[in-house]
Amino acid sequence: MPQPSAQVTAAEISRIAGVTRATVSNWRRRHDDFPVRSGGTDTSPLYDLRAVRDWLGARGHASAASPLEELRTTLRLRPSARGGTADLLPLVLAAADRAPEDLTAAALLPDADLAHRAERDAAAVADAVPGVDAVRFEAADAAVLRALYTCVREQGGQAALGVLAARELEDSAAGGAYRTPPALADLLARLLPGAPDRVLDPACGSGSLLTAAARRGARELYGQDVLPVQARRSAVSLLLTAPDATVAVRAGDSLRADAFPGLTADAVLSNPPYGARDWGHDELAYDPRWAYGVPARAESELAWVQHALAHLAPGGHAVLLLPPATAGRASGRRVRAELVRGGALRAVVALPVGAAMPLHIGLQVWILRRPGPGGAGREPVLFVDAAETEGPRGTAAAARTRSGSRAAALDWDRITARVLGAWEAFTSGPDAFTGEPGISRAVGVVDLLDDVVDLTPARLVRAVRAGIEPARLSADVDATRHDLVKAAKSLVRAAGHEDWRAAGTAAPRWRTATVSDLARGGALTLLRTAPEGSRGPAETGAEGPGGRPVLTGEDIAGGTGPTGDPARLRAGTAPVIAAGDVLVRGIASGDGPMVRVAGEAEAGALLGPRVHLVRPDPARLDAWFLAGFLGAEENVAGASTGSTVRRVAPGRLRVPLLPPAEQRRYGEAFRRVHELRAAALRAARLAEDAARLLSGGLTGGQLLPPRTREAASGGQGGDPPR
Repeated sequence: MPQPSAQVTAAEISRIAGVTRATVSNWRRRHDDFPVRSGGTDTSPLYDLRAVRDWLGARGHASAASPLEELRTTLRLRPSARGGTADLLPLVLAAADRAPEDLTAAALLPDADLAHRAERDAAAVADAVPGVDAVRFEAADAAVLRALYTCVREQGGQAALGVLAARELEDSAAGGAYRTPPALADLLARLLPGAPDRVLDPACGSGSLLTAAARRGARELYGQDVLPVQARRSAVSLLLTAPDATVAVRAGDSLRADAFPGLTADAVLSNPPYGARDWGHDELAYDPRWAYGVPARAESELAWVQHALAHLAPGGHAVLLLPPATAGRASGRRVRAELVRGGALRAVVALPVGAAMPLHIGLQVWILRRPGPGGAGREPVLFVDAAETEGPRGTAAAARTRSGSRAAALDWDRITARVLGAWEAFTSGPDAFTGEPGISRAVGVVDLLDDVVDLTPARLVRAVRAGIEPARLSADVDATRHDLVKAAKSLVRAAGHEDWRAAGTAAPRWRTATVSDLARGGALTLLRTAPEGSRGPAETGAEGPGGRPVLTGEDIAGGTGPTGDPARLRAGTAPVIAAGDVLVRGIASGDGPMVRVAGEAEAGALLGPRVHLVRPDPARLDAWFLAGFLGAEENVAGASTGSTVRRVAPGRLRVPLLPPAEQRRYGEAFRRVHELRAAALRAARLAEDAARLLSGGLTGGQLLPPRTREAASGGQGGDPPR
């Protein structure tokens, strides 16, 4: 029976062809032979993917606009009888270990030879991927095999792995498979004291947390996930990231069927599933893991907490990401009390809304320690409220995050500094820890063991806001207001340029060239760091080789200096940024600027992953002119692929062909726009800080309201309310 072909929307056709949606609409109207609608409605039509590919191929679009899109497209055309993508996962691992020229040669092989070559490559590493039987490829798989080899060569193993895993998750209709954001994964890994060597994640998902642990030196990585596709993805991802580590990943339900029952780990990192009622409450009622009490049916999170503790060596730490209800639900009161009384709970940290899925709630980090044989003393527990740490783009960005935009909008540098600063100060001396009123506080065991044992950080740290000294708060307010006035003056100056004239009755229509064309002509050089998933040793040193920091896409979006982790870079693969370089974010999702012209602050830094470096020839291209047009919204949209995560293909960005004098005029204008944006961001940040300090000082009693005109002249106010 013939297999039905996949269907695509007009938006997907635009991504496959590398054109705008308006262009696809024009094709539909102007070409009678454009494929007819095969599904959907008149307003939201669907088209047969194979017919679309044939039509595009007849017009010179032999493959999709980017290697990622080509791989995604060929997977959808693969016959369903061939199964999912499990057989391709070992091939990603094998291909990532090959030289680029070797992958190029493989992609050029005839179909049958390519299938045999891919079989040999995959068989060599298949044992490392859980749940993958003997791999067999046929000549009919040649298109997807070529696309995979090309994608690994051009964009790295991790990018290809993400496409395969997303396709298999789509086919399996698995829900709730969300990746822990990299910045959050790094924070959780950094909360583990010392340098744990053996780390377990019993709900490992795509492997983000174990990857973060590997970057911080862990050499034995153990993971388990209930979804086989996630277990396979995690295994391949970890082997790509940490090829020298011992990696063991299994598929299965960790609570019901622990794959590592005898494992004693130095540390546990996990972002377990939330709100599950069918977690095995009845069948596990007498399980020896429940040393702190049998979790209620509604308390699956407390089952995960005790599972993590059961796998720790004495003195080992676990860091778990949990929903806020775990800290206060009545059904979990007894287990929470025993965790506190037994010295297992060491800290609870509240994160901002939008830090990770689900984006509409503020998650919490629980830090636990397995007590030694002699038990633990009655040390206080640390509570940190980082929920109000603002993002880099002020309250507007924070509001967008709360309504469901990406976690990248948060200022992870500030969040990490606040949380790590409090945790490190606390661990150096719990009894001497003074905390920061309204932000962090160490609470004694006796004070926590009340009728509800509510461990919500906001409730506990804000209860001592009145402890801030009035003189200290007043000084903070004065300093912030002084900085705000300076920033406001800078904003007024930046906005004061008035010579912005209309171009006439119609906008000019320039001849343009792509970045790829300009690179071939020698007008610029396009550089990037080796993509994640390229196997090899990582950079070393606190700030990379020679003390160099790393500039990331988040730094460009947030207007900060280089803050990236050099452990994410492969040795010798990161270009060194020079003044005058134009830096383009590789991911277009989220808010903030897309481009930056490197100045003295960035010069000498290493180029981070997912950032493209465009180095213009100063005699032919003005840097600010180039940056202004490369960062234009419509330009970025036309050069991007993907829906949820929009990846920018820098070679497809277009630049007007203007003489040098005209370039400099536009470049100066774009530089002024940059100054305006930077001044506005700084003023908005300081205004929010000043408002927060003033409001908190008034409600906490440290500040008095300004005297009214009547009071200043000696008049009497009314009696206070009784």
